[in-house]
Amino acid sequence: MNQSFYGLLLFIFLVIPPVADFMESLMVIHMHMQMPMLVISGFLMAKFFQTKFPGFFEKWNRNGVPGITLFVIIMVYWMLPRSMDEALTSQIVEGFKFISIPFLAGIPLRDSWKKLKPVGKNAIIISFTILFIGLGWLYIWSPVQLCNNYLVIEQVTLGWAFLLTAIGMIVYLGYNFFIDPSAYE
Repeated sequence: MNQSFYGLLLFIFLVIPPVADFMESLMVIHMHMQMPMLVISGFLMAKFFQTKFPGFFEKWNRNGVPGITLFVIIMVYWMLPRSMDEALTSQIVEGFKFISIPFLAGIPLRDSWKKLKPVGKNAIIISFTILFIGLGWLYIWSPVQLCNNYLVIEQVTLGWAFLLTAIGMIVYLGYNFFIDPSAYE
C-alpha cells in the first residue's frame, strides 16, 4: 500500500469522534499531537494529489514559496488561543480545522519543502522557533486564562511544551550550522 493510503487512514482515525474528543481533552495533546498528526496525514496524502494534478502544483507552487506561505498562515492561525478555543465550541470551526490542517497545510508543506533552498528551509525553522518561544512565553506567563475550555495549568504546560520544542529546533539549527554548514548556503 502506498503512503497516500496511510495518510487517508490516519486522517480518518483522527476524525473519529472518540479519538478527536480524547485528543482535544488536554491542551498540550490538542496542539502538539493532534495538529501535527493532521499535518502528517496531509503530508502523506499529498503524493496522491501530486500525481493526479501535477500541472496544478507546477503552476501554482513552482518555487515552493506560495505553498510554504499557505502552510505558515494555516499553522499560525491554529496556534492562536482563540482558534483552539473555537474548535472546541463550534462544529464549523472544528470542521475547518480537520480540513485546513491536512489539506491547506500538510499537502502544501510536502510539495513546497523539496522545492525550497536550504536558506528558505532554515528561515522557516528559525521563524517557527521564534514563534514557539513567543507562544511559550505567552502561555506560561500570561496573567489571564487564554482559553476558556482549558485550565490555566494546561495553558502553562502547553507553554513549556512550546519552549521545549523551540529548544529542540535551536539544537537542530546549531547542528546544521556547525556540522553541515552547506545548509546555510
